[in-house]
Amino acid sequence: MESHNSQKERDKIAVIGLGYVGLPLAVMLAEKGFRVIGIDRDANKVTMLQQARSYIGDVSDSTLKALADTGRFQSTGDFDKLQEVNSIIICVPTPITVQKTPDLTYIISVGNDIQTRLHKGQLVILESSTYPGTTTDVLLPILEKSGLTVGEDFFLANSPERIDPGNERYRVDEIPKVLGGTTENCLERALSLYSQIYKQVVPVSSTEAAELTKLLENTFRFVNISFINEMAILCDQLKVNIWEVVAAASSKPYGFTPFYPGPGIGGHCIPVDPFYLQWKLQEMKTSSHFISVSDFINTRIIQYIVSRTEELLKTKPLSTAKVLLYGVTYKKDVADIRDAPNLQIIEQLMEKGAAVYYHDPYIPSIKVANKDFSSIELTDELISKMDCVIILTDHSVLPLEQLLQQAPLVFDTRNVTLGKQGNATVVRLGDGTVL
Repeated sequence: MESHNSQKERDKIAVIGLGYVGLPLAVMLAEKGFRVIGIDRDANKVTMLQQARSYIGDVSDSTLKALADTGRFQSTGDFDKLQEVNSIIICVPTPITVQKTPDLTYIISVGNDIQTRLHKGQLVILESSTYPGTTTDVLLPILEKSGLTVGEDFFLANSPERIDPGNERYRVDEIPKVLGGTTENCLERALSLYSQIYKQVVPVSSTEAAELTKLLENTFRFVNISFINEMAILCDQLKVNIWEVVAAASSKPYGFTPFYPGPGIGGHCIPVDPFYLQWKLQEMKTSSHFISVSDFINTRIIQYIVSRTEELLKTKPLSTAKVLLYGVTYKKDVADIRDAPNLQIIEQLMEKGAAVYYHDPYIPSIKVANKDFSSIELTDELISKMDCVIILTDHSVLPLEQLLQQAPLVFDTRNVTLGKQGNATVVRLGDGTVL
C-alpha cells in the first residue's frame, strides 16, 4: 500500500491568492510535506516571498526562509505553473461593491486562468467566501470551457476558509473544514486530499451548503455584534452599564452567547459576507430583515461614538477639540485595517472640525479622506494636551496607565479601563455614565 509520505511527494498543490487566507494555508501545506506553488498577481508580494519576507503577521520571515530552503514552497506570478500541479486551491478576495453587491471579478479572472491550463485529473477547490451557487453557476461553466467533464476529467469542490488573523489558539489545520463537492466523485477526491491536511473534515451534501455555512457563521456574528452595539447605545440612555449586564447574563450556563460592544465591525469577512447572502436572497425576490437592520446599526454605532464624544466634551465644541484615537486596526494585535470602522470614525471627527491624531503600534501610517496621517509617539506632554482620548482597539501593548494619568478625558469603547484608576475622567461605551 502506498504511504501518505509518497502520496504527498506526488501531490503538488497550487494556492492562488497569497493574502491573509492563502499565504497561511500555503505555508501550512508546505510544513505538512506537500510541494506548494503560491501564485499571486501582485508582483510586490511575490518578490517579498521570494526574499523570505512576510507581509502577514501570522507568518514569520524565519518560517518562509526554512520552507524556501527545503524547496517545498515557491511563489510566482506565472499561472503556467498550474499545469505542474495535481490540486488547485483558490483563495482570492471576494469584496463587495460600493452598492454592497458581490464582486466576483477575482474568481472569474482566476477561473479563466485555470481553464486554459486545466488537465485531466486535477482537483480545484474554491475557498473564497461567496454566495450559494457561485461554485456551480459561476466557476464551473468557466472551467468546462476547457472541454473537460466535471466529476470525470476534473474535480471541483468548495471549502470556505475559516482563517482568523491573529488567532494563536487554533492552528489552521485544527479548525474543522467544511467541504462540499460538485459531484460525489468530486467530494471523494477532495476528501482524499483534505483528510491528509486537517484534523477534522465536515462533508456536506453540496457546494451550496458549504458556501452557505460560511455565510451563516459570519452573519450570525454580524447580527449579534450589531445587536449588542445597539444595546450599548440604549444602556447609555437607560443609565445601566452594558458590561455589567453582559457579565451577569454570561453566568447562565445555557442559552446565552456573550457578545461585546465596540466601535463597529471590520475585517475581511464579517462586514462583507452578509451582503453576499442578502444579494442572493434579493435575486430570489426576498431578503433578510436581520441583515438590513444590522447594517443600519453598524453604521449607527460609528455615528454614536462621534456624537457621544461631542457630548462628553460638554462645552468644548468638536471644531476646536484635539482628539487622540488609540488603535485603527479592527481587532487587537493584528496589522489589518480592512473595513476598519475606526477609519470612518476619524473621517466623521474630521468632518466636524476636530484635530484628529492617532497611535497604533501596528499601523505606521494611514490615509483617510485624502489626508495622510502618521502614528504619533505617545508622550506625557502630547497626551495631556488632548481634549479626549478614544480607545478604539485594545492592543496588548496599550499604555493604559499612561493614558489614565495624563489624559483629561478617556472614552473607552473596549472596557479595558474597568477597575483602573488615574487622573482622567473615564467613560466607557454603554456604561450609562452621566457627566
